[in-house]
Amino acid sequence: NPLFLYGGVGLGKTHLLHAIGQHVVRNRKGARVAYVSSEKFTNEYIEAIQSNELGRFRRKYRQTDLLLIDDIQFLENKERIQEEFFHTFNTLHDGHKQIVLSSDRPACEIEKLEQRLVTRLEWGMTAEILPPDAETRIAILRSKAASLHIDLDPWIIEFLADKIRNNVRRLEGALMRVASYKSLSDRELT
Repeated sequence: NPLFLYGGVGLGKTHLLHAIGQHVVRNRKGARVAYVSSEKFTNEYIEAIQSNELGRFRRKYRQTDLLLIDDIQFLENKERIQEEFFHTFNTLHDGHKQIVLSSDRPACEIEKLEQRLVTRLEWGMTAEILPPDAETRIAILRSKAASLHIDLDPWIIEFLADKIRNNVRRLEGALMRVASYKSLSDRELT
């Protein structure tokens, strides 16, 4: 604790955060889970200051059993929100509550993030999310095609998996474009 996930765009970090949250909600009756993007966390903090409801904001995030924050890198250059997050982190960690964060890069590479936050983000387990290998890309495409009832020749799926290697979103988007083209043109794909 914390679990810090980082990796490039479109590799499933947000999906992992949601899966962790859903798993806890299903398996721990009464667990208080909060998922928020760092942008929303920041906006709620600003609103709480403006409406004189900082106490409510703090209770919302400091009384959870699991806090999931997506895209933590967006806290860079925001001194006041970093200070608030620092205290929220400490409260949860000291209370043995789980914190899971995602970022597009390692904590030590987030510029203008207070060093005391960097050390806390690196305190627990850090996991880099890497682009999927060829077999996984093919499995992703087959699964997506099956769930959407898209019937494509195996060579097309293999071709897409070979050409698009670094971003699962782009991979799924390419599948949708190929399937749409096939459906709309009613032509054989070559």
